[in-house]
Amino acid sequence: MTDAARGATNDRRAAGSPAELDEIDRQILRFLRANARTPNNRLAELVGIAPSTCVARVKSLVNRGVITGFTANVDPSTVGLGLQALISVTIRAGARNLMMELGEEIRQFPEVVQLYFLGGAEDFIIHVAVRDSAAVRDFVLDNLSAHPAVASTRTSLVFDHHFSGLSITS
Repeated sequence: MTDAARGATNDRRAAGSPAELDEIDRQILRFLRANARTPNNRLAELVGIAPSTCVARVKSLVNRGVITGFTANVDPSTVGLGLQALISVTIRAGARNLMMELGEEIRQFPEVVQLYFLGGAEDFIIHVAVRDSAAVRDFVLDNLSAHPAVASTRTSLVFDHHFSGLSITS
């Protein structure tokens, strides 16, 4: 899903209000979270509804912004990205007006896996996947330290990573 489509989809739901989900919606989400490639006929069977109903339910979940995309999880090391790091960024006090612009710039870098905008001591945490430590250094020096809004950075190497995604509960 494109960013524009995602934005339009999310606009359909009032900001901050949770989507109305019944137990069938929650079951669909649990199964798709476990395997987003589950064929519709199998998903309908697992949930106990007709395939046509299942298609309509999934489409509704997408249209309401509950499902924001379908992805494949890739092991970074298998594609030559042997090092992951978390980079904490603190913005200069006088540069708060540049914070959102910096966030948009950071999102565009191919090394960025995730970006968190925070309240607290740090303003951003950037999760990157790169070839090696030299690539982390270059990313920080070229894209962060040189930026006029950035006061400081702190880099932590990721030794192991577990991602389970969002848990769907009642």
